Amino acid sequence: MKKLLATLSIALLAVSAGTAHAKDWTTIRFGVDASYPPFESKAPDGKLVGFDIDLGNAICARLKAKCVWVENDFDGMIPALKARKFDGVLSSMTITPQREEQIAFSSKLFDTPTRLVTKKGSPLQPTADSLKGKSVGVEQGTIQETYAKANWAPKGVNVVSYQNQDQVYADLLSGRLDATLQDEVQASIGFLKTPRGAGYQFAGAEIPSGAAAIGLRKEDTDLRTQIDQAIAGIIKDGTYKKLEAKYFDFDVYGS
Repeated sequence: MKKLLATLSIALLAVSAGTAHAKDWTTIRFGVDASYPPFESKAPDGKLVGFDIDLGNAICARLKAKCVWVENDFDGMIPALKARKFDGVLSSMTITPQREEQIAFSSKLFDTPTRLVTKKGSPLQPTADSLKGKSVGVEQGTIQETYAKANWAPKGVNVVSYQNQDQVYADLLSGRLDATLQDEVQASIGFLKTPRGAGYQFAGAEIPSGAAAIGLRKEDTDLRTQIDQAIAGIIKDGTYKKLEAKYFDFDVYGS
């Protein structure tokens, strides 16, 4: 009997501790890949900056929680989230059916398309026929990598994956790549409108991408509810528009 009571007591304590931990979101840790301006990057002083960073801090402020940012390569975000290295992925992660099999997502943060970048004057277009025999750079773990490998690689396009977006652009500039595929807004503000992107251009039409949101563990339903409420709050009170205006002269939220 004593052994049974002791076992039950331990089990109840474990459940109680698990429940208390699940509800304790006074600190929220967000995983981020700081190679994707204007959404997330590092300032010269090493401080993390960008639209996603500002959104995360605004969400934490509404929840009266402390934001902690954990840097991680993008292709390792979901494994690190599931391993509890952080509590959410706030790094321009697009909602896809494949990702939804592994994790949950908050409500939408923004919706931006994908574009191909090439040298100015290049005839290349974002089609398998045009890119056959050419090398196209993508960041590992992104929807752009998935798209290129599914639609272009089987038809003779050399899709080259990199650990982060900075490495993609470095090889484009060096001539090792003929083109790159990435988020349109990131490419525009983070590359084409900078001095190093002066000799490059968007090629062809947009490729629809889908909405970006915060990736969360499926079991953390209470955190998801709180974050969704915070997102709705910063949209309703104008905080979202104020933050958006710091980085963009157009609506990134979408319809």
